[in-house]
Amino acid sequence: MSKIIEDYLSGLQNCIEEISRQNIGEIADTVFAAYQKGHRIFIMGNGGSAATASHFACDLLKNTAAKGQPRMRATALTDNLSVITAIANDVDYNAVFEQQLIDQIDKGDVVIGITASGNSQNVLQAIKYAKNNGAIAVGLIGFGGGKLKDLADKSITLSCCDYGQVEDMHLVLEHIITSLVKSKIHAL
Repeated sequence: MSKIIEDYLSGLQNCIEEISRQNIGEIADTVFAAYQKGHRIFIMGNGGSAATASHFACDLLKNTAAKGQPRMRATALTDNLSVITAIANDVDYNAVFEQQLIDQIDKGDVVIGITASGNSQNVLQAIKYAKNNGAIAVGLIGFGGGKLKDLADKSITLSCCDYGQVEDMHLVLEHIITSLVKSKIHAL
C-alpha cells in the first residue's frame, strides 16, 4: 500500500517539476487580455476534466472579482446537462461543445480545452470550430499532448500518462492561472 502512495506522490512531483518549466504566465496573460477587451472564456472537458472546467469557470468568475471592475465572463460548456444530452441525442456526442459555441463565440474569445489524452473528439471539434471563428485556443493536456497539442494556439502539456495525476495537475494549473489573472485585475 505504501508503494502505491509513494509512486503516486512521486508522479505528482514529476508533474510539478514539468509544469514549472512551462509558461503558465502566458496562458494567464491570454485570459487577462481577453478579459480586458470584454471577451469571453469558454472551458470544456470530459469526466474529471469536465469537473475541472466547471471549477475553472467558477473561479474565474468569482475569485477574480474586484470592486469597480467588471466580472470575468467565463462559461463552462460542461454545466448544462439538458443541453449536453439533447445535443448528444439529437446530433452527436462529438458535437456537444461545438454546438454550444455556435452564435455564442466571437473573435478574440478564449476557448480552453482540458483533456488528459489530448484526443477527446468533442473537445477537438469545438476547438477547430472556435479557431475557425477567430477564437484563441488553449489546451491543458496530458499524455504528451495528443492531437490538441498541435491544434491549440497555446498549451501546457504534461508527459504523464496517469489520468489521476494529470487531472490533479490540471486543477493545480487552473488555480495558478486564476490567481495570476486575479492579481492582474486587482492591480487595475
